[in-house]
Order: sequence, then structure tokens, then C-alpha cells
Amino acid sequence: MFINNFDPVALEIFSLEIRWYSLAYVFGILLGWILAKKLFIQDNEIKNKFDDYLSYLIIGIILGGRLGYIFIYNLSFYINNPLDIFKIWQGGMSFHGGLIGVIFASIIFAKKNNQNPFLYMDIVALVAPIGIFFGRIANFINSELYGTITNLPWAVTFVQIDNLPRHPSQLYEALLEGLFLFLLLIYFRNKFLKKPGLISGLFLVLYSVFRFFVEFYRVPDEQVGYVILNFTMGQVVSLVFILLGLILFYLKYETR
Repeated sequence: MFINNFDPVALEIFSLEIRWYSLAYVFGILLGWILAKKLFIQDNEIKNKFDDYLSYLIIGIILGGRLGYIFIYNLSFYINNPLDIFKIWQGGMSFHGGLIGVIFASIIFAKKNNQNPFLYMDIVALVAPIGIFFGRIANFINSELYGTITNLPWAVTFVQIDNLPRHPSQLYEALLEGLFLFLLLIYFRNKFLKKPGLISGLFLVLYSVFRFFVEFYRVPDEQVGYVILNFTMGQVVSLVFILLGLILFYLKYETR
């Protein structure tokens, strides 16, 4: 059994704390940007505009992720504590909210440049699992989004929580939604899916399926709990995105 007693603060310079969660965002975006330009963008026009697009993307991730968490997971708290909305360093980001932010940012940027937004969203879909991987590792270090109690040999004891053996659900997500999803999307893109929009649709489906599965082993958000048929809020939202991804994939595939 592994004992998790990591310090969520990676570096402390004078009174400034640099947390692993912040570094995960930086590393994920930076590595995704490098791989996108080196491996996944063949169109020179897209490559030339991608640096400008990155600014839109970062804003979309941060605004969408924060607003998604507020409205989906903890609205009552932020209604009573509106100033805490701006305390992003304390945590509270929703992946699905960030995803919606990316979609809007891509549409706005593409419309501004008279381009197809799926040309950008497909690239983001290919490299997003890298950011997800680093983000879930940071969740593990922070002892957050932890799993349910288990006696399995790979159980992890989170000292900062309760010293009980639990599923390392953050690592499950890092492997499935991060590494495995990354390899799957590259495979399908290289073999079959060249038309803009197909990779985006496949990403929505596969990520949400993996997320739905892992949520069975993850403790739901305390302020939300189980919402419908013993499903967590994450599972309910994942079902919505599975449906949206299937519709998108079908529409794009049928118009080939």
C-alpha cells in the first residue's frame, strides 16, 4: 500500500507559493503546444495562426473551467461568497466547463479568421490528453478527487484525508483519459479520421466514457453527492457529452 503525504506546494519563493496544480496547467499547455506545432499541424496557415489561437485557448480553459465548476458543482457556495470566484489558486475547476470554454474560444477565433473551427478543435483534442494526464497527477499529489475505500493491493492511503486505503482514482484517470486516450486518438487519426470534426467527436465520446467509468471508484464532490440513480454529477455530465460526441461524429462522418 502506498502512503500519499505529498506537499501540494512544489516551490516556495519568499512568500510566493508555486503549487503542483499550477505547474500541471503550465506543463500541459506548453507540451501540448509544442507537439501540436511539431507533429499535428500540416497546414502552414493554421501553424502560423496557432500562436495567436493559444491566447484564446488559455482564456477559454480558465474562464470555462472556473465557471463550469461554479455553476455545475458549487453554485450555492459562490452565491454566498462571490469574492471567492476569483480565488482560482484555491482550486475549483471543471474539465467539462473548460471544454466548453475551448469550444467557444475556437469558434470565436476561427470566425475572426474565416476558418473552420474544427481545424483547431481537432488539434486541441489530440493534445488535450497530455494536459489531462498532468492535471490528474497534480490531483493525486494534492490528495483531491480521491477514490472510494478499497482493500486492493494498489490502494493508496491519503494521510491528509483520513488514512484509509482508497482507490487512486486520479491515477486511473491519468492513464485512461490521459495516456490511453492520447494513443487512441493518434491511431484513429492516422488510420481513418482525416475529416475536420471527427477527432473532436471521438474525443468527446472516449473521454466521457472513461470518465463515466472511473467515477464509480471516485468519491463524489461532498457538496453535490449522488444526483440521479446513484450517478455522480460527473457521470451525468459525461452522459450528456457522450451523446453530443456521438451526434457530432455521426454528422461529420455522414457528410464525408
